[in-house]
Amino acid sequence: MKEKRTYAVLGLGIFGSTVSKTLSKYNCDVIAIDQDMECVQRLADIVSVAVQGDITDAQVLKSAGVADCDVALVATGSHLESSLLAIMALQDLGIPIILAKAKNKSHKKILEQMGVDKVILPEKEIGVETAKLLLNRHVVDMVDLDEEYSVAEVEVPKKWLGKSLVELDVRRKFNINVLGIRYHDHRLDVTPPPHYALTEHDHLLIITSSDRVAKLDFLD
Repeated sequence: MKEKRTYAVLGLGIFGSTVSKTLSKYNCDVIAIDQDMECVQRLADIVSVAVQGDITDAQVLKSAGVADCDVALVATGSHLESSLLAIMALQDLGIPIILAKAKNKSHKKILEQMGVDKVILPEKEIGVETAKLLLNRHVVDMVDLDEEYSVAEVEVPKKWLGKSLVELDVRRKFNINVLGIRYHDHRLDVTPPPHYALTEHDHLLIITSSDRVAKLDFLD
């Protein structure tokens, strides 16, 4: 059985490079490809494989090992034709999951019609996430799992200090699930003691509806 996923990132601009570096940081196998040799060289010592080549050429992708990848990201959104050709090449290689960056809503619609599993509008999505963080001063970080649910790292509300998760009964009272506690030393405990008394230095990792996270009225 394959132990971990292998990713292909096609296009190594700021977005593609950031994705490649982040995946590599978490010990993922990453094949990074770009036409620009300078972009490739910047990642050569970071990713598993860095290749200079045409991302629209199925033979180039196959030679680089992309055919064996579990997930591929077309990270170049400026030129729609290149994105479409790269997606077609990935589909010909039988890549199970394909994601693509879009420049705007019109491009997003076209890419979706191509059968891409997820289309990303980086600027818009980052803007939405930033706005959500700004909505509540208690939110440290947040990730949307889908349109309905989000995971957030939040400060412990003052009225919760000194109390345990058992006492607070947050699932019943506030309709949120606590996934873990991040202690003052940044250590994350995903199986926190039920009777541990929360402190002002702790953060809670929670999952709840996206609307609930946006309001977070239970933190006030």
